[in-house]
Amino acid sequence: MRSQRGVADSTLDTYQTTLVDLFRTLGDDPSAFTAYAVRAFVLERAKPHSRGRAKTIATSTRAFLRFLVATGQCPAGRDYAVPRFANWQLASVPRFLAADDIERAIAACEGESRLRDRAVVLLLARLGLRASEVAGLKLTDIDLRNGRLAIVGKSRREEWLPLTQEVGDAIIAYLEQARPPLRTSQLFFTDFAPIRPLTRVAVKCIVRRTLLRAGIKSRHRGAHVLRHSAATAMLRQGVSLSGVGTILRHRSPAMTQYYAKVDFDLLSEIAQPWVGRLPC
Repeated sequence: MRSQRGVADSTLDTYQTTLVDLFRTLGDDPSAFTAYAVRAFVLERAKPHSRGRAKTIATSTRAFLRFLVATGQCPAGRDYAVPRFANWQLASVPRFLAADDIERAIAACEGESRLRDRAVVLLLARLGLRASEVAGLKLTDIDLRNGRLAIVGKSRREEWLPLTQEVGDAIIAYLEQARPPLRTSQLFFTDFAPIRPLTRVAVKCIVRRTLLRAGIKSRHRGAHVLRHSAATAMLRQGVSLSGVGTILRHRSPAMTQYYAKVDFDLLSEIAQPWVGRLPC
């Protein structure tokens, strides 16, 4: 998946959890996997999760079975035993935080001891980066002279984003005052020994602690809620959908249309009058 399809390590980590359970449940002999056992595994594994997570479980299982079939380790057609889960495109509403909550979260990172957390939160909330992209940043990705930042996103594509003054100042403050003096190109590190580069999970933990410290009451406390918040904030500030898609690096315009639901001013302009009878 990494070498042939360019799948990101964060995606592979998610797939691996499902595939480890697959072998624990069905055994370590793929040639003995029956269609009934494969289907039952996916349905049972997906039962306690959301529709999105269920689709990921099915996708990872199906992809791995295709690999096993292609390499002669599993009977042909076994991948067709994986059930599909209904999905309605753009059916849900983006999860995001209000602008005031974002500012409170950033303010909760004040102080010399939280320079790293401030830079991380700003990268997520202002530029809409993913947790894995923040964790993977290197010193060579920062072009302060031209005010831009190189991001390696999904499918290993490298793209440049504008580096705003606020985000740039936060990164410089972290580099000058808080980053461990290590001879490595990695940008962000843990605060306590053993000192090591931040992981995707560590970035999520930083966001969760920041939101708790700021007293923000929200069901959604992951790093991705800041990415959604960045997109909705840009829309409400007048940025076009295509502009938001460029910043978020969406490969399909349909992905960006997801955020149009929170642009209530735009929706009111295209809303059609109700043609039915009014209630009594």
